[in-house]
Amino acid sequence: MAKGLDVGTMNIICAEKGKGDSISFAQQRNAFLKMEAGDLAQNMLDSAKILYTQKDDTINVLGEDAFKFSNVFNKSIRRPMKQGIISPEEKESIPMIKLIIERVLGKPEKDGEIVYISVPASPVDSKVNVLYHSKTVEALAKRAGYQTNLIDEGLAVVFSELGDSNFTGIGISVGAGMTNITVAYLATPIVSFSIARGGDWIDEQVSSATGVPNERVTAIKETDFSFNSEYEIGSVQGALALYYDALITYIIANLKKKLLEVAPPDVEFPIAVAGGSSRAKGFLDVFEKRISEANLPINVSKVKKNRSATADSKDPIYSIARGCLIAALTREDAEAVPAAPEEKAKKAVTA
Repeated sequence: MAKGLDVGTMNIICAEKGKGDSISFAQQRNAFLKMEAGDLAQNMLDSAKILYTQKDDTINVLGEDAFKFSNVFNKSIRRPMKQGIISPEEKESIPMIKLIIERVLGKPEKDGEIVYISVPASPVDSKVNVLYHSKTVEALAKRAGYQTNLIDEGLAVVFSELGDSNFTGIGISVGAGMTNITVAYLATPIVSFSIARGGDWIDEQVSSATGVPNERVTAIKETDFSFNSEYEIGSVQGALALYYDALITYIIANLKKKLLEVAPPDVEFPIAVAGGSSRAKGFLDVFEKRISEANLPINVSKVKKNRSATADSKDPIYSIARGCLIAALTREDAEAVPAAPEEKAKKAVTA
């Protein structure tokens, strides 16, 4: 059965078809935490079925539990990825990512099972080389027994959210390490790029301005922040609002600059925004307002609210994995029934 895999700086998420029209998601934080080994610690981790590795006197706790433990014990987590790609500063990056990918993907049900993997586009404001990262995560999934394909993260958002617009529009993924943007016409990219700012950039700026540790800023951002609230001057939440607004302004400025370099067709372009760093309450309202003020050189029909990623939630964190799954299902369908790319994707969406 085809699968979609979102390899993000903060989360690694796998999407696959469930019963009926449903989609199921498996998710792990892309992080790990070092702890001292001991019989008591190992027994606790084993009984709780927590993902970890052990080498000599050191235990590495992986995934969501690493983030929870870091807050409990006030220890810093280690991140296998930085700025949207495998971190060159972390020697254990690849082994940790490999284990997390294997956990969320599981084993293929048949030989040659298709998986589409999200990868960042080349950044316009950084010399970061995305090729090494892209080929490495592809190789890790291939070693797990899958037939692998890569898709730009912004295009995955288009596949996930813009099926009702014939996969024409702008897909924006505001992730932790990067923001990825694709302008597509009938499922074909016209412009695809990334910028080296995302949720991590916000956390770093707020931490520097307020003196609050990065992990604590992240926790506040994810649980106790809304654009629709007023906060005291000097608070973490107030700083979050300021830097979120700066990020949105920066995203739109770079989008406008890239659009001025091409000649997109004269059609309406809806915008779909996804990614974990767009989850803050009121984010889309602020984004929509800034878009309306930007005077982009295309006709923007609307900023689309995220569709339901599961039966009972509207969580933009799942959009990329869902778009990867649709691309994988489209590939399966293409091998059986030749059709135009947008028609194939429509069948995958409604399958």
